Amino acid sequence: MNDFKTLIVLDRCKALFEKAGMDYVQMRRILQVKLTMDGRRAPTLIGKTSRSADPDELSNQFLKSLWIYAVMGAVMTPFVVMGHNLIFQMSIVFGILMFMITTSLISDFSSVLLDVRDHTILGSKPVNAKTINMAKAIHIMIYLFFITGSITAAPLVGVLFRHGIVFFLIFVLEIVLMDLLIVAITALLYWLVLRFFDGEKLKDIINYVQIGLTMVMAVGYQLIARVFNLVDLQIGYEAQWWHVFLFPVWFAAPFEWLFGGHRGEAIIVFSLLSVLLPLLAVWIYVRMIPSFEANLRKLSTQTARKKGRGGRWPDVLGRWICRSREEQVFFRFALGMIRKERDYKLKVYPSLGLSLIFPFIFMFNTFNSGSSWEEIRAGNSYLFMYFCAVMIPSAVMMLQYTSTPKGAWIFNTVPLRNHEPVYKGTLKACIAQLILPIFVVESIIFTVIFGVRILPDLLVILIMTLLYTVISFRLMGLEMPFTEPAQAGTQSGRAGLMLLLFLILGAMAGLHFALRFSTYGVYVLMAVALIANIAAWKLAFRNL
Repeated sequence: MNDFKTLIVLDRCKALFEKAGMDYVQMRRILQVKLTMDGRRAPTLIGKTSRSADPDELSNQFLKSLWIYAVMGAVMTPFVVMGHNLIFQMSIVFGILMFMITTSLISDFSSVLLDVRDHTILGSKPVNAKTINMAKAIHIMIYLFFITGSITAAPLVGVLFRHGIVFFLIFVLEIVLMDLLIVAITALLYWLVLRFFDGEKLKDIINYVQIGLTMVMAVGYQLIARVFNLVDLQIGYEAQWWHVFLFPVWFAAPFEWLFGGHRGEAIIVFSLLSVLLPLLAVWIYVRMIPSFEANLRKLSTQTARKKGRGGRWPDVLGRWICRSREEQVFFRFALGMIRKERDYKLKVYPSLGLSLIFPFIFMFNTFNSGSSWEEIRAGNSYLFMYFCAVMIPSAVMMLQYTSTPKGAWIFNTVPLRNHEPVYKGTLKACIAQLILPIFVVESIIFTVIFGVRILPDLLVILIMTLLYTVISFRLMGLEMPFTEPAQAGTQSGRAGLMLLLFLILGAMAGLHFALRFSTYGVYVLMAVALIANIAAWKLAFRNL
């Protein structure tokens, strides 16, 4: 078993852990096992690894992903080296940091926070609870250290050369406090859910909490820019009471206070909050650990699922949109899998939620750029509805993954001449369950805003979306639905293909925008897209 360098560094603090009542030797061995096991799964940014890959080759997958975090973090460097409005610059930096680190924590390390195996396996062994809990906390912190270090590497270098060593040290301190706050709030949020629910319902709620938190962070990132007003090319800040809920402003305030020369009451309050609240959150979390761990055991409780909701509408819908009996069967099967597969929902629903809110974010960005409400209503901002389709490649790609891949034998027992009904039924279930609801909600809202004049355009967008779904399916070259292990299901292994699909979507939106200026352009595009759609649905599933 590997003797990780992080554990060698940790050995220097052995005396501190033992004074706190922990068995350091046991804690070190637990961490060694955890880090070894973690090395055998690919993190979200690495993507799918070959099932035949050597475990030794997989052991450094996390470290291999760090360069991606470093490249993503480099975009913050201009904010720390350019300009003189520190509260604006650092609020943007901490907004980006909190978004990236929180989403990484949710996507890759929720399983660590919610791991029940420690107490299941070690609870019957002579290992005290303090040792187990500290091993879990250090386990999270080790990876958080590497992720945060990679993301902030370029900005830290920029800060050191632009602002000096004191600014650099305060930046490091604020980053540490930010990490503590992120971990504590995430854990406390999970504890709150665990406190009131149990069994299968609890697992579903945790799944939706993870998804909702991702969406909230995306919206919060947008709100940061709304705090500042650009007047005569000078960025001005005026404190409001609701800014107390914007965490990035807290962490930016000390820089404005100490180096920007502004010592207003709001700046001082935010500066104090940036130090006191993370420490308070960690203290509360530490106090709540026994209760958290006790409630965590509910995750291992198996409760019977209630009968699926929806009555007979899947049967009616299946008969309406599926041509053959076999296709209807797989439509219902896929519909049930999409609803129940938590791994599928965890990987797809965040992009689903973002595709729901992105059209409005871009539309309101247009509003904030100086356009009046009347100008927006008379314009073409409703074409931002194409952002509803950005989740389609992810949703389609993840259809091949499941947490129960051993059940794939069922496809070999079904007497089918080919697998066309399987793929068609599954793809139509994805459209009915995920894509159409988003489109309908957005269409209603945009029709209220822009009026009935956009109805032909909405129909074009719908046809284009259905065509884009088939294109995504065909270009992905997918395996049989719900046959691959869920832990292999990540997007970045197909990063080039995903980029190509986004470019195709952009080309569709661009073509629609260009033809808007022709008298009958929209109707011509509608007819061509409809013909292309019919042809695609007939040809895409042949020889499968």
